[in-house]
Formats: sequence, C-alpha cells, structure tokens
Amino acid sequence: MKAKELRKLSLQDLKKKEEELREELLRLRFKKKVEGLPNPMQIRNTRRYLARVLTLIREKELRGEA
Repeated sequence: MKAKELRKLSLQDLKKKEEELREELLRLRFKKKVEGLPNPMQIRNTRRYLARVLTLIREKELRGEA
C-alpha cells in the first residue's frame, strides 16, 4: 500500500497494521537466521512500510483524530 492509501485508514486500522508488520518483521528475522531468505530486501521493505504506518499514526494523533 502507498501512503496515500494508508491515509484513508482509521487510527484503529493503522494500529492493527502496525502489529501485523511487527509480527511479520519478527518472523522474517527468525527465518533469515534459520534457513535464509530468498529475498533479503523483504526485511528492509517491511521496516520501511512499518515506518510509514507509524508516521501516519503519529500524524493522526497530533491532529486529534480518534
């Protein structure tokens, strides 16, 4: 998803997305250590996506959207 699409989501949806991304990042890190990843860029892309979501959560909190 692009940031434009993420902006349409509610604060609760963004927080749920954050949890999912954190779990995926943990899973990818374990998989990398155990068996290796076919695409090591997955970790970087997931971290960047998580950063986008966290930024949008912060923006919505500062605007007072609940």
